[in-house]
Amino acid sequence: MIHLSVAIGRFFEALLFAFLRVAGMVTGLVLAIALAGALLFLVARLLLARGRR
Repeated sequence: MIHLSVAIGRFFEALLFAFLRVAGMVTGLVLAIALAGALLFLVARLLLARGRR
């Protein structure tokens, strides 16, 4: 009976780590998209300001 308990514990541990890995990847992707958007916004602002001069 102890072996079954260990197997269930390891299963849930693996499930938790898989969930955290996916959540980490999604968070990294969202941060990368936000950073790219901010850079594009700044570049567009600089180019528009340069065109008005």
